[in-house]
Amino acid sequence: MGVVQRQGIKNTISSYAGILIGFISLLVIQPQLMKPEEIGLARVLFAFSTLISSFISLGVANMTIKYFPIFKNEKNGHHGFLGFVLLFPIVGFIFSSIGIIIFREFIIAQYRRESPMFIDYFNYIFPFSMFLAFGTVITTYLISLFKTTVPSYLSDVYTRLAYIALILAYYFQWLSLPQFIGGYVAVYAGQLLLLIIYLRSVDRPSLSINWDFLRSKNVKEMVSFGVLLSFTAIAVLGLKSLDAVLLGKFLPLSFVGIYAVASFIPTIIEAPYNALDRIVTAKVAHFIAEGKTESIKDVYYKSVKYLSVIAGLLFVGVNCNIESLLRLIGKDYSQGVQVVWIISVGSLINMMGGANNGIVLYSTKYWMAACISLVLVMLSFALNMILIPRLGLQGAAISTALSWGGYTLIRVYLVYRRYEFQPYGLATMKTLFIILLCIAVNFIIPDLQNDVMDIIMRSTVLGGSYLLMVYLLKIVPEFHHYLPWENK
Repeated sequence: MGVVQRQGIKNTISSYAGILIGFISLLVIQPQLMKPEEIGLARVLFAFSTLISSFISLGVANMTIKYFPIFKNEKNGHHGFLGFVLLFPIVGFIFSSIGIIIFREFIIAQYRRESPMFIDYFNYIFPFSMFLAFGTVITTYLISLFKTTVPSYLSDVYTRLAYIALILAYYFQWLSLPQFIGGYVAVYAGQLLLLIIYLRSVDRPSLSINWDFLRSKNVKEMVSFGVLLSFTAIAVLGLKSLDAVLLGKFLPLSFVGIYAVASFIPTIIEAPYNALDRIVTAKVAHFIAEGKTESIKDVYYKSVKYLSVIAGLLFVGVNCNIESLLRLIGKDYSQGVQVVWIISVGSLINMMGGANNGIVLYSTKYWMAACISLVLVMLSFALNMILIPRLGLQGAAISTALSWGGYTLIRVYLVYRRYEFQPYGLATMKTLFIILLCIAVNFIIPDLQNDVMDIIMRSTVLGGSYLLMVYLLKIVPEFHHYLPWENK
């Protein structure tokens, strides 16, 4: 089993463990132990800080993936590459902090009417965004070393378990609300510390920059690449965070809390992509640097086919059970049914794009991806500003799905323009047919009075039917030898 498969499996397990914990936290624990406005407060703080952290990083994550292979030399601490890349978030934090301070009153004014609680905790954004940014830099450095399992665990499992512990402490009044929010920020400080400890245990990085070696490798090109790709990073995080940030401007935090719960559910669909991307992106960067076009093609085609099949199964499972699931959480959360459907479509499109992200970012077309990303994030901002006041939660969901789906489709086009890779064919058509058929069957299945039993019944019938049709239509015949009856 290769490195990609082995670490991909481990990352998938970690991602789904995190999804399960997040599911229990956001869909069971938080609605029962926290008010919707408290959930909304945490969501807006996280979304806002995530957005600021993308400015702080200044594109250093993408630069690390692309250029680390040139510097890689464990004996001399990789020529001080870690020290070099850490300069970026340090500078970024200084300038971002100055910008926030200058525009502080303007930002606060946007939330004074609907989300005054957010204003009380505005200053937490400074340390929160810093911990997120530096955590991203260290995580990316570890990914470049192909050490992805522990960072995945810390991101997917540790942060969610620690947050549940905080919620319980807050519910039993062991913590005040300011202490709870401070603890939430401290969770990510702890993640950063653990990442540093792990990095020291698996590698011997040096913070002492070898300037002579650095100058010999065209620093100007590296910095230009990093700064330009920072726009892409900002755009990607903007596409994911703008909905929550702008909901807090137009609607009370209680609605943001409901949206946080509903919009979390489709993340189940994208978990395999996120797990695979952590290791595949680094491999693709190496293949591009070495000119291994066939290896890039193999990764891309397989990722499209496998992720499409998995995404289809999860899409059917999530959306055919969503009404029963949200009723179990609480009647207020039933407003999120359409949000889940809409965002799920965007998630399905993103999954069906396969591993195109790394191919675009580390090819010669990266500048085009950066420009298109900026256009899309501006489009997302405009759509949110227009649709949220008119459609509320559904408006935010539509904006997110359109922007994210559009970003994926453009990446598919750019890969085709650069390499003439076209991975969509009969297998894709079969997968889409199965998805639509299962959705149609769902509407004729009678509802059971008990929501839990209804979820079990639909999951069994539709999940079984989906997998059976995937098998009968031979969409992934290369996996049939794992089935016991195929080996007889």
